[in-house]
Amino acid sequence: MAAAEEHVVRTAPAGYTALAVKFGERQRSPHCLLVKEHQVREGAGTAHPPRRTLFVLNVPPYCSPDTLSRLFARCGCVQSVDVCEKPGPAEKKEKLASKFFNRKTVTGFQVAYVVFRKPAGVQAAKALSQEGILLISTESHPVKTGISKWIDNYAASVVDQEELKAEVDAYMQDYDKKIAEEEAKAAKEEGIPDEEGWVKVTRKGRKPGLPRTEAANLRVLEREKQKRARKELLNFYAWQHRETKREHIAQLRKKFEEDKQRIALMRAQRKFRPY
Repeated sequence: MAAAEEHVVRTAPAGYTALAVKFGERQRSPHCLLVKEHQVREGAGTAHPPRRTLFVLNVPPYCSPDTLSRLFARCGCVQSVDVCEKPGPAEKKEKLASKFFNRKTVTGFQVAYVVFRKPAGVQAAKALSQEGILLISTESHPVKTGISKWIDNYAASVVDQEELKAEVDAYMQDYDKKIAEEEAKAAKEEGIPDEEGWVKVTRKGRKPGLPRTEAANLRVLEREKQKRARKELLNFYAWQHRETKREHIAQLRKKFEEDKQRIALMRAQRKFRPY
């Protein structure tokens, strides 16, 4: 074990400290987290303040912010943990409004910014490399990896129909409310000139057209698709188009000759037969 720890420390890049961690007691080889004090230029923002922020590299996708917070809690009070796909300026993350839509699956290794309340926490975190291999997963807070992680991901992917319906209904209510507010605002501003004297003209007339339903749109698309398919099959090549015209003309001539013969026969059979 000591040889493995020494190997981990030796392979750490310059300026970084290697922390050997295990995400389970049965894990044979330790995982290496690379940490260093996060340094930023003056005026770059306060989300990751200097001297109190620990920059962590090589964070696996199954290592959550709560896991990192518990790991570095022994070094001091952790104010926040920000996990990102790659290093960059601190940006305010948008709060996910949906539980079922726009969910992003992390597949690769990430970076993390651990902010302590006091600068001493950063130095204490770097000194963890002297304690040997650190076990992150515990019975009270297990870190699931491998098949267990895949099973949890699959279980989380199963959608509860009631929750999904409630979220969709809430979204449509907000959407209808927003549309109603926009229409009321447009009706209020209709015919009123702006500061430069221009009057906004909309496409809404006396009899605004009704929006197409989904079924109507599907029927229109199907008709256009069939029409395009017939045109492509009939006139795929120029010579096919010419041959089609020639065959049509030949059929018309043949029918014309047949009609002439039938009319001549009818004339020949026209005789006066009083008795």
